[in-house]
This record gives sequence, structure tokens and C-alpha cells, in this order.
Amino acid sequence: MKRPTIADIARRAGVTKAAVSFALNDQPGVSTVTRERIMRIARELGWQPNSAARALSDGRAGALGLVVDRPAGFLGVEPWFMQLIAGIQGVLAERQTPLLFTVAEHRDAELELYRSWWARRRVDGVFLVDLRVEDPRPGALRELGLPAVVVGDPAGADQLAAVWTDDAAGARLAVRHLAEFGHRRIARVTGMEDLWHTRARTREFLEVAAGFGIETSCEVADYTAAGGAEATHRLLTGENPPTAIIYDNDLMAVSGLGAAQRLGVDVPGDLSIVAWDDSVLCSLVHPALTALTHDVLGYGAHAAHVLLGLLDGGDQGESEGEPAPVLTPRASTGPARS
Repeated sequence: MKRPTIADIARRAGVTKAAVSFALNDQPGVSTVTRERIMRIARELGWQPNSAARALSDGRAGALGLVVDRPAGFLGVEPWFMQLIAGIQGVLAERQTPLLFTVAEHRDAELELYRSWWARRRVDGVFLVDLRVEDPRPGALRELGLPAVVVGDPAGADQLAAVWTDDAAGARLAVRHLAEFGHRRIARVTGMEDLWHTRARTREFLEVAAGFGIETSCEVADYTAAGGAEATHRLLTGENPPTAIIYDNDLMAVSGLGAAQRLGVDVPGDLSIVAWDDSVLCSLVHPALTALTHDVLGYGAHAAHVLLGLLDGGDQGESEGEPAPVLTPRASTGPARS
């Protein structure tokens, strides 16, 4: 089927191509009656603006980008990312703005992709996730002049706009909940330790635990189910195992629960478990997992609004916090064993 053009609209409406262009771009030069007739015919023919031509005329691609430096298989089972993307896409759909989403094999490949997108006018701006300490991406994006919003801790945003959640508040909630149950040996299974939000969580975890006189340990993992299970096995088979474990995401917490049960460890009788990031996974397992709950869909929507605002002339260095997480108690936490 032939794609309708401005010439097709002009022929049907009995006007010049220039008149059609004026009407479609909401420019003066045609009467109200003619403009309405042209717009009606354009809708009937299914006409859509040519994105390549629009990029040449006004420099706008009409799309935004998101690159994730994680294995593609991980994203298929990671509820947090799926909810974040859904929140972003919900806002962009209202503006009929596509989201160009892909995964990168490593950080250098991600940087090269940004350069390619910008040179080819594929995107007008990008969402930056998994911000790391000494991360080269914010500086590279500023040098390119590619608008970006960091989805995460503004500490390493390097003057880019950021939308973030209070990771320190989440750590305080989790530790205090377990301390009130009498736990005095608490471990954390973390994400990658060079992530800004991992460091923020670890710093607050250690500080709050010290205030309660709690013995702590941290096992570094990678947010995957396998990583969570392996870290749990190391903790529970070592000397003086913890009576409670806080996991940095729901997927590791669920796999940690399974690893504990395979070792014959009763949850919550012998071990209490808290998941960071609540999802349906936390309610489907037995016992259901106590979790730190926050609105990830809303988080993604907020990031989309901020990036669209930047493209409309907003503050490039804007930093906006999300509401702090709340703790949702379920059956996986209880009094520490004697």
C-alpha cells in the first residue's frame, strides 16, 4: 500500500501543496475552513509526518532513547526494569513519542551507541540508568549536547537532570524493622558495588545497624536469580550465619528464599528475609516476602516528564526526588531465633 503524501492530500482537497504544508504545520496562510478540510482528509488517508524529513527541517527526531548495559535475558525476568519502562512508555505514548530501547554488551558500546544516535538524529534525548561511580556517560552526553535524565542518585549525575529515590531511607526502614524483631546479625546481598545507589544503601545500612549494635556483612551479587542464590548459600553455610538477610532486589530475594529452603533453613523461623523492590514475585512465593515498596511505574513516568520538559526548554540540572519507599510486612520476617 502506497504511503500517503502531501501531494495526495493536496489533490484530494483541491489546494496547493504549500497550503497543505501550512495546515499540517499549524502555520498561517490558509483559512480555518480550508485547514479543517485538509486535516480531515489527512486523517482519512492515514497520513503521518515523515520523521526523517522532520529531523532535517527542525533538528528533532521525535524519539527518546534508553540503553541498558545488562544481559538481554536478565531484562525478561527483572520486574523493576519492566515497570520502569512501562511508566516511561505510558507518558511517551500520550505524546506519540517512540522509545528507542536496546541493550549494550559493555559501557564502551553504550557510549558509541549514544554518539551514533546523536550523529544520525535518531533520538532527541536519553534516559541514563545504573549510574556508576566514575561513570564516563554523563560527561560524554554533556559533550555531545544530548539531553539526558539520570534515573538514579544525583550524586554522580555530573550536572545532568536526575530523578531519584531515597535509598538511604529504604535501608533505615529495613534495618529498623529487623532490629525490632530482635535480629543482631543481619546480612545484605547487594547489587554491583560500584553503583551509586548500592553505595548509598550500604553506607546507611552499616550506619543504622551500628546504632543498634547489630553485626553486619555484605555479599556482592549482580541482581540475578543465580547471583542471589549463590550469595545466600555462602552466607548460610559460613561461620556464624545471619538471622536476617536484606536483598537489593526482589529477584535475588526470591532465589535466596529458595536457596535457604533447600538448605533446610526455615523462613522466618531461622531466617528473616526482606526484598528491596516489591513486585508480584514477592506475593507469589511461600512465605510471601516482606518488601520495600515504591511506585516504579510512577518513577518511570516522572523521568519521562522531566526529559520531555528538558526538550521543551526546562532546567538541564534539575534534580527531583521520588517519595520514600514504605515497608510492606509479610510472612518472611519474624522474631530472631534464640
